Amino acid sequence: MEAAELTGVEVIDLASTPLRELNRRLHELAGGARSWRIVNPNGAHAVACGLDAEIDVEIQGHVGYYCAGMNKLATVRVHGNAGPGVAENLMSGEVVVAGSASQSAGASGRGGLLVVHGDASARCGISMKGIDIVVRGSVGHLSAFMAQTGRLVVCGDAGEALGDSIYEARLYVRGEVASLGADCVEKDMRGEHLAELSDLLARAGLDDVGAAEFRRGSPACASRICTTGTSSPRSSARLGRASTTFAASARNGGCRTSTISSSSGRACRAIHSRATASAVAQMSSWGRASPSSRSS
Repeated sequence: MEAAELTGVEVIDLASTPLRELNRRLHELAGGARSWRIVNPNGAHAVACGLDAEIDVEIQGHVGYYCAGMNKLATVRVHGNAGPGVAENLMSGEVVVAGSASQSAGASGRGGLLVVHGDASARCGISMKGIDIVVRGSVGHLSAFMAQTGRLVVCGDAGEALGDSIYEARLYVRGEVASLGADCVEKDMRGEHLAELSDLLARAGLDDVGAAEFRRGSPACASRICTTGTSSPRSSARLGRASTTFAASARNGGCRTSTISSSSGRACRAIHSRATASAVAQMSSWGRASPSSRSS
C-alpha cells in the first residue's frame, strides 16, 4: 500500500491501493490518523462507506455510486462529482460534494448534512428520514419523494413532482418548480422558517444566498399548489383525493400555514359538492399562475 504522512494527513492512492483495503483501514481507526486524503479515485464505487468515527476524509476526484453511504460522525468531502446514492442512509456527520451528484442523493438519510455545490439529479432526498440536504444548483424530478422528516434546500430549480407523497419534511426552493407532487403544497414563509433556513445555509457555507429569496413546500393543506407548469401525472391521477383536501382549504378560508396529515383527506370527502367543484376548477388554473399571484 502506498501511504504517506503529509502534515498529519494520511494519503492513500487508489491507483495502487485496493478499495477494500482503504475501507478496512478507515473502519479500524483505533489510535490511527484522523485526517485522510484519497487520490486517484477514478470513479470507484462505495468509497468511504460505513464510517463510524470523527474523522475528515478528502477525496480528490470523481467517485461512483454510494460514496460515504451509512456514514456516522465523519466529514467526507468529494472534490469532484458523485454517482448515484451519495450519502445514502447518512446517520450523522457531513458529506460535501464540490461538483454535482447523480440520482438518489441522500436517499433514506436519517441525520447529518449533505451539501451539493452543483446540481443533483432525480430523486434527491427520496425517503429522507431526518437528513438535511442543501443543493446550490437544481434538482431533478421526484426529489423528496416520500420524504418523511428533514429539510431539503434547493437554491436553483426543481423538476416535476417535487415532494410527491411527502410526510412531514420541509422543502425550500429558491427558483422555479416544474410541478408539485401529490400531498405537497406551497405555504407561507414565517419567521421560524426563515431562521431555520438561514441556519441551514450558514452550515452549508452558502453565505451569499438569502433565506428571504426562498419559498416553502410542505404537506397539505394549502390554498396554492403549483409554482410553474402543470400538476404531475401522478398528482392528476389522484385528483379526487387532492380536490377534497383543497375544497376543505377553501371552506376554511385558505389555511395556508396549517398542516394536516394525509389521512385527514378522507374526512374531506363529505364536503359540499359545490366546494369540491370550485377547488377542482382552481387546481386547473394554478399551474399557469403569474409571478405576481404566486407571491401574494
